[in-house]
Amino acid sequence: MWPMQSWPEAGELWRRAEDLGFRHAWVYDHIAWHGTTPWYDAYTTLAAAAAVTSRVRIGTLVTSPNFRHPVPAAHAIKTIDHVSGGRLSIGIGSGGTHRDSDAGVLGGGDWSPDERASRFAEWVGLLDRLLTEAETSYEGTYYTAREVVEEPGCVQRPRVPFVIAGNGPRGMRVAARHGTGWVTSGHAPGRRPQEVVRSRLDALHAACEAEGRRIGDLILMTGFSEEPWLESPGAFADLAGRYAELGITEIALHWPRPGTPFEADMKVFEAIAAEYGVGS
Repeated sequence: MWPMQSWPEAGELWRRAEDLGFRHAWVYDHIAWHGTTPWYDAYTTLAAAAAVTSRVRIGTLVTSPNFRHPVPAAHAIKTIDHVSGGRLSIGIGSGGTHRDSDAGVLGGGDWSPDERASRFAEWVGLLDRLLTEAETSYEGTYYTAREVVEEPGCVQRPRVPFVIAGNGPRGMRVAARHGTGWVTSGHAPGRRPQEVVRSRLDALHAACEAEGRRIGDLILMTGFSEEPWLESPGAFADLAGRYAELGITEIALHWPRPGTPFEADMKVFEAIAAEYGVGS
């Protein structure tokens, strides 16, 4: 879902997503998205969406350390989980590097790849503690928390599910340690998307084996390769079947957006929802 419409128009779209039968509806969490305006806040949008829907799961895909500190993020997450009646999932990634989205928006120097990965791991670990421990005090390399009380906690126990976006070795370890779900796009220049996903799944399974854990929800974010996901219901079925054979359990589609690379026939989109949504 694109956080580009003001309320109540945006609310109508979230209700429509639920009525179409989608099992979950996600929103990007950025200050902006490659300069796109208007662009509304993800957490506020999710709270409002939770209030106007009753069945569809909602979440970020994904939030990051780029401009959110774990302490206020945890507070907002608990609140949205209560508003939604326990329908919230939080996708988390290390964050992009482009300043026209949110990298560097708080000032300071650019983060190196190593610092970005380290911040990501610390951010996720601290958020986990903030959502599960009765009281958290923490002095880390990048983040600090002092006597933060967990009460009332999340509706979902022990906490809301984490869907981790991590394609490198360190990100995979974070996913294996903390993730209920994992998300990838399958995009890598010069490589076939299905081969990319296959190799990443192999690496994820190895990381999970090392941690002694299993991740249940394996999500593919579509729209970043030339695969014809929304060309027709048949094309969707063919691609979804191929990725299911690899082990992918969930497919995330972009709501059609005219005049952009995410443009699609709304009738095809609705037909896919009707045939492959939660009600099918």
